[in-house]
Amino acid sequence: MNVLITGGSGLIGKSLVKKLRERNHTVRILTRSNVIKLDEFQWNIAEQLIDDKAFENLDAIIHLAGASISKKWTVKYKKELFTSRIDAADLLKKYCIQHNIRLKSFISASGINYYGTFTSDQILDENSGIIKNDFLSRLCEEWEKSADSFFGIADRTVCLRTSMVLAKDGGGFPILKKTVDFNIGSAVGSGKQWMNWIHIEDLVNMYVFALENPQIKGKLNAVADEVPTNEKFMKTLADISGKFFLPINVPAFVMKLVFGEMSSIILEGTRASNKKIKSLGFDFQYSELEKAFESLK
Repeated sequence: MNVLITGGSGLIGKSLVKKLRERNHTVRILTRSNVIKLDEFQWNIAEQLIDDKAFENLDAIIHLAGASISKKWTVKYKKELFTSRIDAADLLKKYCIQHNIRLKSFISASGINYYGTFTSDQILDENSGIIKNDFLSRLCEEWEKSADSFFGIADRTVCLRTSMVLAKDGGGFPILKKTVDFNIGSAVGSGKQWMNWIHIEDLVNMYVFALENPQIKGKLNAVADEVPTNEKFMKTLADISGKFFLPINVPAFVMKLVFGEMSSIILEGTRASNKKIKSLGFDFQYSELEKAFESLK
């Protein structure tokens, strides 16, 4: 299958490109940098330009591009969070229409904060809808609407509502691991907020699963079976690392002073269910936190 990927040089994208090629898919990567490889094609969202050659005999698009939510949310950066996702998808749609492309699938990243950023014992599934209307829920809603706009261009659309990705070389895990390695690992805020997570291998396999199985469509929670509290998450990480876990939580006001509004993704958390993706036949390699941590040591 000929697959076009945005965000192919990112944490998830690099692993996904490798996996797809191992499975004999032809992968093309959109890049904002100078093109140096035959499988790379340049694009510029601000200038509304994409190399036309990227769309030749195209079967599917996987849209991973998006500025990181783990930076301080200034007014300017909030705009970038939207444009890097939604404007990018709109540009892809524009070129598909221009080239009269009929896709087998359009698969997009989304976020588990679609439901809102708050703390509750409620277990959320894909039909729960937006419960708390806040910045991240609005971002995810618009993100998914941009994917849904491919109806009529693609046979199906899929959105993976992604939780915190555990990976050795990027994302939030190396930072958390470093605090534990220095014996300063502790819970944050109340410590009772839930932490949805997924191992990078499972997430990459989920994208492959979505691409290769035409019955997969709609919204899917990308989250492991075990959803621990923040306190349990950090204590398990400390235990696996053979390090000391501080019994004193980092106060919420400290996180708010350092990170501003973005601290909400650390201080709040609900539980999301993965029953839908499992019912469709997807098997997790890392459903338990301890096993996931062991693989990343």
